Amino acid sequence: MRIATILLVALVWLSASLTTTAAPVENVLLVSWDGLRWQELFGGADARLLTPEAKANENAAEVKEEFWADSPEARREILLPWFWGTLAKEGQVYGHAESGSPSVVTNGLNFSYPGYSEILTGSVDPKIDSNAKKNNVNVTVLEWLNQQPGFEGSVAAFASWDVFPYIINAERSGIPVNAGWMPLTVSNDPEHLRFLNQISDETPHYWGGIRFDFTTFHGAVEYVKARKPRLLYVAFGETDDWAHDKRYDMYLASARRTDDYVRRLWELLQSMPQYAGKTALVMTTDHGRGDTIDDWTGHGAKVVGSERIWMALYGAGIPAKGLVKNAPTTQAQVAATVAHLLGKDFLQANPEAAAPVKP
Repeated sequence: MRIATILLVALVWLSASLTTTAAPVENVLLVSWDGLRWQELFGGADARLLTPEAKANENAAEVKEEFWADSPEARREILLPWFWGTLAKEGQVYGHAESGSPSVVTNGLNFSYPGYSEILTGSVDPKIDSNAKKNNVNVTVLEWLNQQPGFEGSVAAFASWDVFPYIINAERSGIPVNAGWMPLTVSNDPEHLRFLNQISDETPHYWGGIRFDFTTFHGAVEYVKARKPRLLYVAFGETDDWAHDKRYDMYLASARRTDDYVRRLWELLQSMPQYAGKTALVMTTDHGRGDTIDDWTGHGAKVVGSERIWMALYGAGIPAKGLVKNAPTTQAQVAATVAHLLGKDFLQANPEAAAPVKP
């Protein structure tokens, strides 16, 4: 009996010790990759799109040499080395339907504004049915958290697409949203800031209101160093734009580059006392794409399979589960998940929001 009592006390002490020493989640980095297919995320380069017949590459043979391997596991790590070499091993990845964990869009439209609104508000508004620059009447998790004690003025967003100020409703929410070809305005290094803006100004505006992700990434880095937000949203866009342009080679290169941007941003956060060991990363995409040579470039309600997406969690408060099995998720769960990681219940603000993924 005495031994059993000692063991019980030891277990209680160990449990309490583990609870008290667990790193608290004080900050969240939310990242979205516009239109990155689950096919590439889980399987790497698609063999069907690496042939001359696909007419999707400047030089199909060179692209295949760079991105091809015999197994999907090897191909995906060639494409996204940080995601699969670090995040997937130490965090959690959802969306692999073959493992019983499909992740899907629920708005039924499968394109950007409805997708980003679903990601950020946790629910579907049927009135959002276009990509028009109209202020979102719905409150995002960014806006709601910005109103909570300890978060005031500590939420920000950087995005490559110039519609994001409307999606987040920067006018009403007061959240700083740097998007499209807006100049960068925050840095501890004015000379470096001028250099970044000069590069942005001199870069061809190839997609009109959508800038290259280079500026979005570096703007976010400068903002982190200067303002140290508790919740930062970074929305990359090039993967979608190169896909629409039928450039699979550039789509793959952009995906790999974005993977490295996320790695560098994460490593910056871990080098700073405010963030190190106290920050969680949430990543997802706004929609999927078609699954054939003819429709991989597109998405929408009529494109079969473009409702399939993916989600990943990493960092403080996220146990290492790798490729999560038998856990279906939806795009609408992202908003409440961000709040939940920060110890907040977003369903208080939006009872119609989907429940959080609880890692």
